[in-house]
Amino acid sequence: MIKPIIGITIGDPSGAGPEICIKALKNNYVLNNCRPVLFGDRNVLRKAASIVKCETKINIINNMSEYAEGMINLISLDNMACNYEFAKVQPECGKAAFEFIKRAIESALAGDIDAVVTGPINKEAMNSAGIHYSGHTEIFADLTNTREYAMLLSGGPLKVIHVTTHVSMRKACDMIKKDRVYSVIKLAHNAMTGLGIQKPRIAVAGLNPHSGENGLFGDEEINEIIPAVEKARGEGMDVTGPVPPDTVFLHCKNGKYDVAVAMYHDQGHIPLKLLDFMGGVNITVGLPIIRTSVDHGTVFGKAGKGTADESSMIKAIEMAIQFALNKK
Repeated sequence: MIKPIIGITIGDPSGAGPEICIKALKNNYVLNNCRPVLFGDRNVLRKAASIVKCETKINIINNMSEYAEGMINLISLDNMACNYEFAKVQPECGKAAFEFIKRAIESALAGDIDAVVTGPINKEAMNSAGIHYSGHTEIFADLTNTREYAMLLSGGPLKVIHVTTHVSMRKACDMIKKDRVYSVIKLAHNAMTGLGIQKPRIAVAGLNPHSGENGLFGDEEINEIIPAVEKARGEGMDVTGPVPPDTVFLHCKNGKYDVAVAMYHDQGHIPLKLLDFMGGVNITVGLPIIRTSVDHGTVFGKAGKGTADESSMIKAIEMAIQFALNKK
């Protein structure tokens, strides 16, 4: 087996992302099943390596022909000085984190790497640097010119994809339209087949209590969700819904469905983070490239201490490997 090349962005330098990345590269599964390449800055990574007491040599490379086994391979953008502070919102850190992502996306689009795994960023730091995105998902969609995409979370027994994400609840309700719901169902189907599930079982959550109770508590199910479900079924997809949102995740946890379609951010995030807070993985589906990510923030409370948990980063790399192998 030719091991896929997995590009990993180190995240915001002031957070625990760089430390988590180095710790994840000690994992045997990661080392045995892929060729990891970090995208970051040499000053930041050397500081992180010292904090986590990693003595593995850092190999600065410009392209994959310079990759060396047994080392930490780094594409260094050399965009950070050494005088940044830990656990503090800083525009220069937000700018650097964005530039790491941009370079990794360019490498993936060029076919130099097989997938991108992203470390945690601080949205406030990035926006204070004049880079206005609401998160990783929107960055990847914009820089890959992708119009139809969605956020898929995987953690423990759950996989949850979202119709809406980083918008207000009021706006999220207005965005529940049959075309968008159908698009996300299709994205869920394609993502599951990308993980090797040949005929995925998809559950579509309702928006309202009891999925609207036949219009008693809202008509979004009748007017928007049910037509989308019926269209997907007509195309041969195994789709059930709308399933009452207070029970759909229990059914998924118990193995009845392979993936749930959530209508808004917290509807999908709360059950997954309750079941697997540190092991969750965020995947952007619908892109022309593979992108997975940790499903936690910059962990400012542990930045610079070497104690941040690398479990989510390892899981994100594992999932990127799985997608890359199935794509080949």
